[in-house]
Amino acid sequence: MLKYLNPPDNWKIPVLLISGVLVGLGLYVLRISKATSYLADKPETCVNCHIMAPQYATWSHSAHREVAHCNDCHVPHNNVLNKYYFKAKDGLRHATIFTLRRESQVIFIKKEGQEVVQTNCIRCHANTIINQKLSQVVSNYHSPVLDRKCIDCHRETPHGRVNSLSSVPYARVPLPESPVPDWLKKNMPSFELK
Repeated sequence: MLKYLNPPDNWKIPVLLISGVLVGLGLYVLRISKATSYLADKPETCVNCHIMAPQYATWSHSAHREVAHCNDCHVPHNNVLNKYYFKAKDGLRHATIFTLRRESQVIFIKKEGQEVVQTNCIRCHANTIINQKLSQVVSNYHSPVLDRKCIDCHRETPHGRVNSLSSVPYARVPLPESPVPDWLKKNMPSFELK
């Protein structure tokens, strides 16, 4: 079996060189795309794609900013494997759309993402929901019989009215670092307008 995996002697050096180049390019792409930053829960990571700037800006001015980050709402928390599986699946979809320049002006959350957000709303606000039910304050709008989601009434929580890139034109968001290495910046001619 192993003899079939061994290339002929005259192919060994080219195969090793090509394999080394491919591995090197793969590692370079992982570094330049900051792939490891997506394993953490920092909200600034979501702004690596400029299309998410309005969502970041509106979240950063909301009450949720102090207690919840992007992953607290948009990623399942039932177990670690599911969390990272969902992050990887969703992240690869986002990266593909962004790389192919197929992002739309208005971002809509997918059905699976809506279910995750609903579960996380209930997870964080369970005490409020229970207290409302116990004190008989729950109106028909909060009744589980109506099969409504939290977002149906609380649509502007925590992102406000974000419906396009122009919704927060002067928002200050952390910009991603330049992917150009320092050694290349030093050797590049400067084109300053005078």
